[in-house]
Amino acid sequence: MAAAITRHYLTLGSGANKRRVHYRRAGTGPALLLVHQSPRSGGEYEELMQRWGAHFTCIAPDTPGFGQSEPLAKAAPDINDYADAIVEFIAALGLERVPAYGFHSGAIILITALKRNPDRFSGIAAGGYGVWTEAEKAAFGANYTPPFLPLPYGEHLVWAWNRILEQAWFFPWYDARNETRMRNAHDDPARVHDIIMEILDAGDSFRHGYAAVLAAPRDIPAPDSTTAPVLITAYDGDPMQAHIDRLGAMPASWSARKVRTPNDQAAASLEFLQTLPTGPRFELKADDHQGFITVSTPAFNGQIHWRRAQSDARDVLQVHGPGEALDCLTISGTAIDLPGHGLSSPWPAAPPTDWAPWGEVIEAARQALGIGTVALPPMPVGDPARLFPDFTPDRFGAYLTRAWAIARARHFFTPWYEGNAAHAVPFALEDIALERLAVECRELVRASAARQLAIALQNKG
Repeated sequence: MAAAITRHYLTLGSGANKRRVHYRRAGTGPALLLVHQSPRSGGEYEELMQRWGAHFTCIAPDTPGFGQSEPLAKAAPDINDYADAIVEFIAALGLERVPAYGFHSGAIILITALKRNPDRFSGIAAGGYGVWTEAEKAAFGANYTPPFLPLPYGEHLVWAWNRILEQAWFFPWYDARNETRMRNAHDDPARVHDIIMEILDAGDSFRHGYAAVLAAPRDIPAPDSTTAPVLITAYDGDPMQAHIDRLGAMPASWSARKVRTPNDQAAASLEFLQTLPTGPRFELKADDHQGFITVSTPAFNGQIHWRRAQSDARDVLQVHGPGEALDCLTISGTAIDLPGHGLSSPWPAAPPTDWAPWGEVIEAARQALGIGTVALPPMPVGDPARLFPDFTPDRFGAYLTRAWAIARARHFFTPWYEGNAAHAVPFALEDIALERLAVECRELVRASAARQLAIALQNKG
């Protein structure tokens, strides 16, 4: 049986260095730390966690500035900053001498962390390890990580889609030549979409994590060093496989080899991790003002994302409108993401169009969070099918710019699809601030049950 995954927040530091870390947890047994690649989040390990959870308590944080973790309070963090952030996280969890797994960027962060904090790790399995030449570092610095800022008509989304798509075709993505083609190229919209959503979560901070690992020096200890064991593997078609030949002399406890497939790479890593001294048992530590609760009703069983403005803000439960999420609200009490919206679980079957199942989830969340009353959103005006068209990812990424245009038009007209003077509504300039539109567009795309919620609210009357 696949291990169940739960999600949590933990706030680290204080003052200017205070930051939120989001992490996933799955399985039982000794702790295993998993560090993701850029520009992903711990979510890229969900399938792996469900399998490896039979052997370990898998803990996968979002690194600073990625997923739902806040960035570091530094304008241009380097690889040491990201390594220290990982150590700060496991220390806050009370973990010592943990085994760890990292892929690409995650491997570089972990190996740097091992060198800086050798007592924190019992060993590391690395899925590839980049050893860049000075010429490569210079080219990466000039081309790989341009700013990613929202633009008025969604032009940044066109760039993001094509940048991620062509990353599957060429390495580096910006160097489109026959010599740089990827062996495992694809044009799968769903796979591209998963990465796009994580870039939209990260915003401009995604490039800082990239820049840090691409500028990182070869950080392998001297051959005569005594160090925890490390296994580096890379599969056929992975650009990092060629870097196996660049590793040079390593400590006796380190090894590296090329494997055939991603499954072979995962299997070799798990086999190695199971030989390491076991880490401590994991005891859950999490914030008390934000997180995820498990809600079970006749129609829904899953996790509901919630946040409080203050630890004692228990008077009103705020509920967002269709196609939105709690990030779209100014939270004065406690707010939740409804199923199929924001970071909450989707409906297990087709989202309901009658109000009762939605009301049951809201009531269960209200009781679980100890809230007094519920503030529902206004009834949506217009035809739900036109208000919330299909945002299934398409081959050319057009669904993204469609969502941006809708997010913008909703501030000018009610309903948004009636773009004429008779349906114009007043708005303030802050309503169309680019940062706000970026959040609204992201949540509109993410909302798999927006149309059904709109119908349910209209049926409720």
